Amino acid sequence: MSAPDELVIRPVEREDLPVLHRLVRALAVYERLEHLVVSTPADFERELFGPEARIECVLAEVAGTPIGFALWFHNFSTFLGRKGLYLEDLFVIPEMRGRGYGKALLRHLAQIAVERGCGRFEWSVLDWNAPSIAFYEAMGATVLPDWRIVRMTGETLRKFGADS
Repeated sequence: MSAPDELVIRPVEREDLPVLHRLVRALAVYERLEHLVVSTPADFERELFGPEARIECVLAEVAGTPIGFALWFHNFSTFLGRKGLYLEDLFVIPEMRGRGYGKALLRHLAQIAVERGCGRFEWSVLDWNAPSIAFYEAMGATVLPDWRIVRMTGETLRKFGADS
């Protein structure tokens, strides 16, 4: 069993993209959303390293083996007048959970948010994911009861964006 102090959290590099994509697929399986994954390592390369890169990502490793990741970007709060850090995805492989690695990834991002002067650090959680909700609440996070995610994708987005 590895201790959290053996954890290395480092920025994703280009050569990590196949590993990152495998971890994203593993997350999708866990969330029962594998059928929605259409991303490729090339998509991550463009969005992480391209000229208009807007996302950031770190890998979590134990003894040189990738065991998880966190991917985020900045948003903006008009009420606070400050940028925020939005965690799009955090994942630790199931066999490495319960060892403090997820909490270490969240703390790492919280430190980045503080260093960058962010007014808040936010993320979403599926309503059926009771273990994650309990984990977040135990750290002091609040699951907002009054908010719902609204989304347009695919043909609906294309059609709505094309209509004048």
